[in-house]
Amino acid sequence: MTATPDALDRRLINALQGGFPIVPRPFAAVADALGLDEDEVIGRIAHLVEVGILSRFGPMLDAERLGGAVCLCALAVPAERFEAVAAILADLPAVAHNYERRHALNMWFVLATETPAGIEAAARAVEAATGLTVARFPKEREYFIGMRVEA
Repeated sequence: MTATPDALDRRLINALQGGFPIVPRPFAAVADALGLDEDEVIGRIAHLVEVGILSRFGPMLDAERLGGAVCLCALAVPAERFEAVAAILADLPAVAHNYERRHALNMWFVLATETPAGIEAAARAVEAATGLTVARFPKEREYFIGMRVEA
């Protein structure tokens, strides 16, 4: 396996985007559906994460239905501090992910906390760690777009 997904990797990625079987041996079920071996499925997924083709492999949980909260946030980060601030955010447990945008607010991220009150505490922790003001964009309405990315 290489850092470029092969045809089998692509089939696996495409199959996993539609859901994951809730059975005693889910990787075996995926393997059977694709005509693969269970260990090969597990190994391929691990490799795809390891080399960065997949940023993560796991469930998408609805934090709010579990009693938690999420909030889209942004920072105006000076260019010379961008990488350092990204590293700070990567180390904070409440930051789900962050990415760069070409905008005055050039670093966007999602805060996810166990309680709604945790959002404000997490935003203040980001401000304390970075010295920057966090712009908060709480969700007003939820949209399900059923996003799939064909590999």
